[in-house]
Amino acid sequence: MNDLLQVRGISKRFGGLQAVSDVSFNLGEGEILGLIGPNGAGKTTLFNLVNGVFKSDAGTIAFWGKDITGRSPDQVVHLGLARTHQIVRPLSGMSVLENVIVGACFGREKQSMREARTTALEVLERVGLADRANSSARALTLAGKKRLEVARALAARPKLLLLDEVLAGLNPTEIGQMISLILSIRDGGVSVFMIEHVMQAIMNLSDRIVVLNLGRKIAEAPPAEVVKNADVVEAYLGFPDIVDKLRGAQ
Repeated sequence: MNDLLQVRGISKRFGGLQAVSDVSFNLGEGEILGLIGPNGAGKTTLFNLVNGVFKSDAGTIAFWGKDITGRSPDQVVHLGLARTHQIVRPLSGMSVLENVIVGACFGREKQSMREARTTALEVLERVGLADRANSSARALTLAGKKRLEVARALAARPKLLLLDEVLAGLNPTEIGQMISLILSIRDGGVSVFMIEHVMQAIMNLSDRIVVLNLGRKIAEAPPAEVVKNADVVEAYLGFPDIVDKLRGAQ
């Protein structure tokens, strides 16, 4: 498996808080890599470092054979790395279709409006929102808005998709539908790096899992090994329901 993303010794401090400390890992082409850890572990900060929202204090990030350390989010997405956000951010004054057109216009291929419209319609069909194309984005349910986030990112034609808690707040049926969508994205040739607190789902989806605690990587292994890792269980001791789910995944 060829490495698509290589993170080496990445660190980020905010004042007196060391949010991410000397974190290294690889992500291979065609892989789903999970990222877990207790609240405040540094997961979203790590995402923000990878896609250029934050500049790292130390370390390097390489994507698709290019050094992207310090590059801005717009430069990173043009190289083929797109993301969703933990808090859904639709362009509420626009239609569902227009939201996805934006992703295509400003994505890796920098498509024209005509090309972007075609891409957007294809992606909306893929994520199950084709029938809502002309609806206002603000009128969607939470599940719909999460699908819209994924659609807008997919329209950018990424090689790597970062998913930040796309299952949060969904009911079991919606979670199952989103899991099927994520697997279809991977099977369509897009690698996935995802943060998730729905433990059973991320254990079943991921090829490997990286675990953060207090900004440091404490484990990196296939799910079957992660759930048996004493450091991981200890990190979650303040969250007994998560510990039970970890043990139940063994």
